[in-house]
Amino acid sequence: VQLQESGPGLVKPSQTLSLTCTVSGESISTNGYQWHWLRQSPGKGLEWIGCISYTGATGGSPSLESRTSFSRDTSKNQLTLQLNSVTPEDAGAYFCVGQLIGTSLFDPWGQGTQVTVSS
Repeated sequence: VQLQESGPGLVKPSQTLSLTCTVSGESISTNGYQWHWLRQSPGKGLEWIGCISYTGATGGSPSLESRTSFSRDTSKNQLTLQLNSVTPEDAGAYFCVGQLIGTSLFDPWGQGTQVTVSS
């Protein structure tokens, strides 16, 4: 299973960031899987943003929930994260990660995509 994130690289403050994760080797609708978004900002630890399950159910971090939305395109086997009203604090590396529900193992990981927020 491989995950590949993609995105604009650079967004301006107050704009919406849209990232895509393309999954290969496993259907995102496979029973028992959920797919997470995490990020790591400079000088900060890894932060969980939210997830979408194989059913399409979503959940997000309370600190980001008002600005995030998660979706999927099963025909393309892709996941999408949208983050609204970005600020420089949203800059960092964004990752999508798979997880078999019921386990604590986050695997596999995408290589990540770097996001810069600047005018």
